[in-house]
Amino acid sequence: MSSHLGLVCITHSQEVRYRTITRKRLLQQSYAVQQKLLEEIYRDNIQRLDTALRYCVQESIRLYRMPSSLFPFSDEDVGREVLTKLSGVVGRVGEWATRNNIRLVMHPDQFVVLSSDSANVVENSIKILQMHADIMDLLNQPRSPWALLEVHGGKSARAQALIERIGQLPEAIRSRLGLENDEYAYGAQEIYEICMASGLPMVFDAHHHVIKEGLSSYEDPSVEEMLLKARETWADPAQQLVHISNGRTAFNDRNHSDLIEILPSSYAQAPWIEIEAKFKELAIQKIRQVGSARL
Repeated sequence: MSSHLGLVCITHSQEVRYRTITRKRLLQQSYAVQQKLLEEIYRDNIQRLDTALRYCVQESIRLYRMPSSLFPFSDEDVGREVLTKLSGVVGRVGEWATRNNIRLVMHPDQFVVLSSDSANVVENSIKILQMHADIMDLLNQPRSPWALLEVHGGKSARAQALIERIGQLPEAIRSRLGLENDEYAYGAQEIYEICMASGLPMVFDAHHHVIKEGLSSYEDPSVEEMLLKARETWADPAQQLVHISNGRTAFNDRNHSDLIEILPSSYAQAPWIEIEAKFKELAIQKIRQVGSARL
């Protein structure tokens, strides 16, 4: 398989793990202690990110999805101050990734709902996205879909609101944003139409697609059809990114399996594939060993 396979956040082994802190514990401290705690965590996580990138180079993995919690609370004033202080070392890690041909992407959490009918939820969503964009800027990553920020459509039946809000986003966010189809609110065709209207690239997830449409096989013609439609939304088709996971207990189970037992044959055409399996690097190794879409 010639596609570039992506590692998602951590390894199944203990090799790549990150630290975090609960809001309750952080807020129990004075502002000065909060800064001290966060600086310690951020410095540690920068080192762990460096370890992850070196692991990717060692394993010839060209794409790495950084965790959303890489710098916890960096969307708050206390975290922003600490992260700004560490901008030099963060920038050097990002530049190292670029020199070693590692593509960095992020998948902001489920609290990002740009299509919400609540102004507070939308405001918080933009705040979270700005944090991710700031991290990409500090890592000296381009303001383009190469440094993709992947999100879902959010609240259903709000396509026009989603398109309008995308158009109002700051350039640092909008230039990197991509939309992924899901199994509940926004199917692949609808996300494709939203992406065409808003100028964003579409991240096609075949597993979400088969669940949403009630399909019994990745070889359903609509899988390849949507893969190719999604490619139309990418300004540079060679940067197209897709996701794959398998159902844990059944083909249409939304829970992810440990390994990837089957890939759509059409994914042989996908240049970049994020492997969303519980066993992370072991799933990548298995796909490579088999070297075929038919595992």
